[in-house]
Amino acid sequence: MESLRKGLQRTRQSFFGRIAQTLGVTEIDDDTWDEVESLLIQADVGVETTLRLVERMRGRVRREGITRQGQLQQALKEELRGLLDDPPPMNISGRDLSVIFIVGVNGCGKTTTIGKLAYRLRNAGRRPLLAAGDTFRAAAIEQLQLWGERAGVPVIAGQPHSDPGAVVYDAVQAARARGHDLLIVDTAGRLHTKFNLMEELAKVRGVIRKVIPDAPHETLLVLDGTTGQNALSQARHFQETVQVTGAIVTKLDSTAKGGMIFAIYQELKLPVQYIGVGETIHDLLFFNPDQYVDGLFDNGSHG
Repeated sequence: MESLRKGLQRTRQSFFGRIAQTLGVTEIDDDTWDEVESLLIQADVGVETTLRLVERMRGRVRREGITRQGQLQQALKEELRGLLDDPPPMNISGRDLSVIFIVGVNGCGKTTTIGKLAYRLRNAGRRPLLAAGDTFRAAAIEQLQLWGERAGVPVIAGQPHSDPGAVVYDAVQAARARGHDLLIVDTAGRLHTKFNLMEELAKVRGVIRKVIPDAPHETLLVLDGTTGQNALSQARHFQETVQVTGAIVTKLDSTAKGGMIFAIYQELKLPVQYIGVGETIHDLLFFNPDQYVDGLFDNGSHG
């Protein structure tokens, strides 16, 4: 997929391109593996994941007697692919109204991502409604309304600083009354007031559960791809607060450290559902592990 290849260009040209070059030397020795290890860590694959990956690669090269660059790169791609699972289908079908709860810190691209997700799902035949549950910032409400217009999806909003639980309650009632089958809820993202955030998220979740006992059906954590390992520590806070079911990684086109997706799977045990690779409404892509791994290495001459 061309937009994915383009979005991963920085990551491909920097760390993973250099890994491919390192594996192209005539003799693979300890220095080669040290260099590969260093590059993987710099690409935000994560220390634990990198050490396990390099150990597997060393064992495989010994066992299979791999010497050629093409074979080495193919083996590395297979090992990287083995770190990723195909994302499971989202639990948003088979009922009158499904709820997706979106969480993440300020600046991670949360509101923009909601607009793009709503657009994707509307084009897939769903009838989404958006709830402006981030009432702390007037700008967040306005931004969601703007993205709702772009996506052709209505938004239920209250006044700035109004009770987010009340906004979400109104949104559930509106969704039912108007025949929408999907409600996407924006939430406030302030990690520096962690206790307040936890209380607020728990409260909003409680409001949803009162009117729809098994909701939210998906809780998706939006992570900024440019923040690398910091995103993982943020993610752990949210996992403690709400039952996160999956991740959306944004801004992969703006970073050379696209390796963090492997760390999300290995360290957080979260499936990545979507990735953001650009600014336009079309640039939220369903995460395909095969295409992603290919996009980290391929020069476009095949695939």
